[in-house]
Amino acid sequence: MSSPPIERGKFRVKGKFISVPSIKALPLLPRRLAAWTLEVYLLAASAVIPYSLGTYIESQSPSEKVPLNPVLTNVEQAIAQTLGLPRHQNQPLVAPATNLVWWLALTSPVVITGWQLYILGKTGRTLPKRWLGVKVITESGKSPNLLRAIAREGGIKWGLPLSTAYLLWRYCGAFPNLFLLVGLTGVAVILEGGMLLLPSRRRPLHDLILKTVVVDAKASYRRARVSPQPQSVTVEIQQYQPYRLEEESRYRLPPEGVHSLALFPQIESKQKSLWLWMRQHPGTTLLICTLAGMSFVLATFVATQVYIQDKADRRQSQEEENEAFLTLVDRLGATSSDPLEERKSVILAMARLNDPRALPLLVDLLGQETNPALMDALGQAIESTGIKAIPSLRQLNQSLSNQLQSLSLENSAKERQLVAMRLKATKSAIANLLVLSSTQLDSVNLQRADLSAIVTESGDFVLVLDRVDLSGANFRGAILNQASFRGTIFNSVGEDKRLGTFDDAIADLSGASLREANLSEAFLSYGALKGANLMYATLNRANLSRAQLIEANFSSAQLLETNLTEANLERASLTGADLAESLFIGANLQEAKLGQVRAIGADFSKANLFRSTWLGSDLSQVNFKGANLQNADLSATQLTGANLQNVQLQKANLANANLSNTDLRGANLAGADFQGAIFVAQLPTSSEQFIQTQHTETLKINMEGVDFTEVKNLSEEQIAFICTHGGYHPQCSTR
Repeated sequence: MSSPPIERGKFRVKGKFISVPSIKALPLLPRRLAAWTLEVYLLAASAVIPYSLGTYIESQSPSEKVPLNPVLTNVEQAIAQTLGLPRHQNQPLVAPATNLVWWLALTSPVVITGWQLYILGKTGRTLPKRWLGVKVITESGKSPNLLRAIAREGGIKWGLPLSTAYLLWRYCGAFPNLFLLVGLTGVAVILEGGMLLLPSRRRPLHDLILKTVVVDAKASYRRARVSPQPQSVTVEIQQYQPYRLEEESRYRLPPEGVHSLALFPQIESKQKSLWLWMRQHPGTTLLICTLAGMSFVLATFVATQVYIQDKADRRQSQEEENEAFLTLVDRLGATSSDPLEERKSVILAMARLNDPRALPLLVDLLGQETNPALMDALGQAIESTGIKAIPSLRQLNQSLSNQLQSLSLENSAKERQLVAMRLKATKSAIANLLVLSSTQLDSVNLQRADLSAIVTESGDFVLVLDRVDLSGANFRGAILNQASFRGTIFNSVGEDKRLGTFDDAIADLSGASLREANLSEAFLSYGALKGANLMYATLNRANLSRAQLIEANFSSAQLLETNLTEANLERASLTGADLAESLFIGANLQEAKLGQVRAIGADFSKANLFRSTWLGSDLSQVNFKGANLQNADLSATQLTGANLQNVQLQKANLANANLSNTDLRGANLAGADFQGAIFVAQLPTSSEQFIQTQHTETLKINMEGVDFTEVKNLSEEQIAFICTHGGYHPQCSTR
């Protein structure tokens, strides 16, 4: 015998049927809020899931990379500019699959939003609204059309609060703090929809403006109809005018139920038109048309004559300039009683010509000249043309630099010296142009230019650009050895007057060679110095906060009181550098090489020092509070008086380190190697035991409450010291 069917929404438990209410049985307001939440989640998931997948692919991808899709690059730049994010100096390289997945992350929200708006306009329900039994209708009971759906969702429901929050954030001092933007956006969205909770309204702002209502989809809503009732109609005659019998056909017979009818004659309104006026005034019309035609012909004739004369003037000017250019070229090859002065005057005159051929010719002459005096004259002439001469000078500079490097010692010294003098002339011209045009360098490209110091017969060259503004210049891969940039500004704010946003003008020094350069007090905050060579450079009191210094080489450099807060120094080399009193707060020094550094009094609090190498460094009085020193090599270092509170020292190597007077409270020492570590300063033996005891007490390590359970290679003396000075070790209970 077949069992009776079970009704939907009922379940059999121990022979009894239990009704379980469906989601659609909930009140309308919770279902409406749930539908709104699902709509937001669906849109966010369509972008976050593909983006996260692309990020994972990028982290697991091989070394083969391709440029980021141009559309994705433009979108990224637009988002960064809108939200005030830092700009990427280099074009990002990603895995090929990442391009595809991130493209889906960009297009999926657009497709889903368009589809949801379409079905909302046609049926009044998005997918979440259909799942929860919620429907949007107009006041007449119909579904909103597509235009009303777009205006409701994009214009008022989201566009109005988001734009209001963004404008407040952008122009009220909160920019560029993204947390405040998120908070303002949440408040604006709540205020826009808060009218839904008012008993007198029960509709949010977007429903009130667009006259829509969110209702239960199960209920039926029909437009109210009023049944007609027969009633008497009063005949009202405002003005009696006779009308012809044949015009009665224009009036319809009264419908049934109407007892009386008021008849009003049809009064034809006289509509004025341009054509009717022209027919009534033919003479005036003809005069106006004649005058208009004559004016048009006269204007055409005058414009034609002006155009012809302008072309003739330009042609004549070009012919004169061409004749002057050819004359000067001929004079350059002619001889005279004083050829040197003659050539100088011709060179300077050619620089003043408004001829596009003059600058390339002068640069070519500089690359071939053998007279040092004429080289200087050519350099001055090129400088007078302005910053537009830098591209041509850069090409000649690179060519001469490569030529000088290719000349071996077997070549004659005279030939090498001649090339060096030409190279010096290009360097001097570029340096002078940078000084004269220091505020117009956004588009200046000196990539791989050679501006290093050089010694020639005609004099020495050293690039000196002290206290000038080089913001936005491209020095990528340039050779700037021994250059002087004291107090120079490499980065400046854009139109938003905020540093660290997309519109900043940032000089690109990635891969540049700054060996022995002087960058004292230079402003390089947010600077791009990835892979830069700064060996033996001087950066005392320079500002390198939040700078990109990945794989940069600071070996034997001077960084006294330098600000490197939150700088990215991943895999950088600072071997033998002097870091005394410098700030590395929150900096990323993962896998950095800091062997033999002198960092007395430096601040590395909250820095990422994972797998960093400090072998033999002097770290006295250094503040490492809250830093990550996991797997770091601190062997044979001087940590006297260092602050290691709450430091992550798991698996760190502290063998033979001097930890006297060091504060280890709160540090995590699991797996750390303390073989031969010194807990008390080894002072010279004194004849007065009282004095020796006093020094020993003042230089002892502070290890109150520190757990040494998982520390490796502790000697018996070290364990005894730990147990007697507040530390914890399993052997302390047996003593």
